[in-house]
Amino acid sequence: MLACQAADTAAAQGYPAKPVRIIVPFARGRCPGSRRGGWFWGGDGAIPPGGWHSALLRLAIALFAPALLFAEAAVAQPYPSKPVRIIVPFAPGGPNDILARVIGQKLTESWGQQVIVENRAGGGTVIGTEVVAKSPPDGYNLLMVSTSHTTNPTLVRKLPFDTLRDLAPVILVASSSNVLLAHPSLPARSVKELIAVARSRPDQVAYGSGGNGTSTHLSGEMLAQMGGVKMIHVPYKGAGPATIALISGQITWMFGNAIPSVPHIKSGRLRALAVTGKQTIPALPGVPTVATTLPGFEANSWYGASVQGGTPKDVIAKLNQDIGRVLGTGDLRTRLEAEGAEPGGGSPEEFGSFFRAEIDKWAKVIKAAGIRLE
Repeated sequence: MLACQAADTAAAQGYPAKPVRIIVPFARGRCPGSRRGGWFWGGDGAIPPGGWHSALLRLAIALFAPALLFAEAAVAQPYPSKPVRIIVPFAPGGPNDILARVIGQKLTESWGQQVIVENRAGGGTVIGTEVVAKSPPDGYNLLMVSTSHTTNPTLVRKLPFDTLRDLAPVILVASSSNVLLAHPSLPARSVKELIAVARSRPDQVAYGSGGNGTSTHLSGEMLAQMGGVKMIHVPYKGAGPATIALISGQITWMFGNAIPSVPHIKSGRLRALAVTGKQTIPALPGVPTVATTLPGFEANSWYGASVQGGTPKDVIAKLNQDIGRVLGTGDLRTRLEAEGAEPGGGSPEEFGSFFRAEIDKWAKVIKAAGIRLE
């Protein structure tokens, strides 16, 4: 711990913060000559060490002085001094993507530096996560994290990174209930009726999710277990594609996040049967909780931001402060609450504690269900 703090302090100082040495691999001297007093060293015609030293010293000053000045200026530049990238490990259109683009736009306006949102879907968030986990630890690559990042350590046999070592928590962005969404053609208007349909058609009712191991997948698995029925799981590369599949009738139901789902519900393209939290949400008045039918059922979604694990603490602190300021703006807070989400916040340490607790919680669910991904 002390070594990490010392490294962070050293990284925060401007360069050079202590004396610098230039090593010259020759004897000291400034004039031609030798110990014998002759013009040549040893009488063999070689240029004496004193002459080489004088020439090399002048050359070193000419070459290295500008470089040292440039390095000092580069280190002294405040963060961010170039464009910042936010990696979303899902396809466009899902809640991670929506939140990343809203935050990116606000940070661009605040910093005067462009914030680019890049979607790297696939592998149950592993592909996009690996990009950030193996990026330089400088804070210029952020990752939108969610439930998948706390389930993968248990679900995936061998990850190409260490989740807790290679990712550093920045801030909790938002949390919300999931919504049990149904296609209008499904002959069910409640959780009880959905279970009855599934029981009458074992292994025929298909539900979708944003990918293997996501909160929407595990919520569906939990509902099937608690309802005592068997249904077919169809994973997609993100909540966006899964929602499109549901609207088109390729699947009959899914758990979707409230943020992108509310507009589809209000337009009549999808039907809301229940929400997954302990309480109903203002954005969907009259829609009951799943726990009303299946007592004890609770599965919410959350979203956060992380960076590469070795990122200096002062950079993480600035990201936490600036993103927290964005989350506190009235228009964003009003928008999130209207769509059934609660703005996040808090310190990096608080988000880190929450993240580790989620890993432990889902590990128990996954092991009990016997789910494993290669």
